[in-house]
Amino acid sequence: MLEKADKQDPFEASASAVGYVYQLRKALHSCVERHGRGIDWSIAIEAGDDIEETDSSGKVLQQLKHRAPGVRMTDSSSDLWKTLRIWSHAVINQRIELDETDLLLLTTAELPVGSVGHLLQPVATGVRDEEQALRALVSARSASSSRDNKKAYEAFDKLSGDQRRAMLARVQVLGDAPDVDAVEALLLERVVLAVGHQYARPFLQRLEGWFYQRTIRQLRAKEVDAITGNEFDQVFTDLRNQFRPENLPIDVDIAGLEPDLIDYGDMNFVRQLNLIELGSTQIGIAVRDYVRAYTQRSRWSAENLLLPGEIGQYERRLTEEWRDHFAEMEDELGAAATEVQKVAMARTVYRWATREARRRIRTDCDEPFVSKGSYHILADDLKIGWHVDFMTRLMAILEPVEVSARDSV
Repeated sequence: MLEKADKQDPFEASASAVGYVYQLRKALHSCVERHGRGIDWSIAIEAGDDIEETDSSGKVLQQLKHRAPGVRMTDSSSDLWKTLRIWSHAVINQRIELDETDLLLLTTAELPVGSVGHLLQPVATGVRDEEQALRALVSARSASSSRDNKKAYEAFDKLSGDQRRAMLARVQVLGDAPDVDAVEALLLERVVLAVGHQYARPFLQRLEGWFYQRTIRQLRAKEVDAITGNEFDQVFTDLRNQFRPENLPIDVDIAGLEPDLIDYGDMNFVRQLNLIELGSTQIGIAVRDYVRAYTQRSRWSAENLLLPGEIGQYERRLTEEWRDHFAEMEDELGAAATEVQKVAMARTVYRWATREARRRIRTDCDEPFVSKGSYHILADDLKIGWHVDFMTRLMAILEPVEVSARDSV
């Protein structure tokens, strides 16, 4: 009977991409599993192996194999032998201390009964037999002429009998492992305990985003810069706090947006700033705050992180505070005020809104661009303004455009 092949198409990019995602998700899952159980540990990607975990008890080097459903890892499987090749080289070149290192092969493939993988499962399974596994490896190596496994066989041949036994004593094989989607489900189960069902997915998306970016930095570093338990604890705790009822998450990608002023020159909130004769630098800052606030609020809304009517209530509070200052400006200026006085007073109101007001949408959500940008959103809708005559001036600009549009129909 022919067994289902476990050889992968070398041109199948999607399989490789899934493999990378699987590697990252498994590493993140290990971090989440360790969270709350001490901080004396570290995890690195592509350091000593696919995943390298270190704690006070020693080191675990993990090889991960993500395969399609129904694939079986036989004694001649490339997944098995390529893994053994890596570990054999490490033993021969004394890159690992076997007394302090566990070697874990985790695969989504099935482990046929009596196979090497089946015999090297953890002791708790009751089937572990290292001597029989070694005999099966030697037999498979002798019977096979596989070109794919040639270098692996050569590396295995260089090990002495004692080295083979010492290495296999540290090897554990786990088959039928959760695949990439199942690992995501396991992650969601864990984060539900931290933030509840409602916020679990947006929380996990942000945690994965941080983890992927952090891993990229580690991979690009000249020296291994592993993720430590202390670092992960701080990130996880800070992110969890952002999902508390009195807070909202501020996303790093949004907080770093730097839009081009030229793309927003025709918007009402920019026209309002031109009325009070602000320079291009200050207008650029205003555009930045507007875009960040608009984008962050939109994401909150899309992810159902906001309470019903919460944005409306927030804008009402902002508008009422603005109205107090605007009315005071109107009284101080009076009917005989010059344009210079009007601009000067308008700038005072604008400085109050962008430097002093800082009303928070929620008690612990203290990111400045949220309030500043929200004022610009209101100014764009002409619900508030800075110049005492802002509505009259802007209508004079906008109405001819509207009339022209109607005439062309």
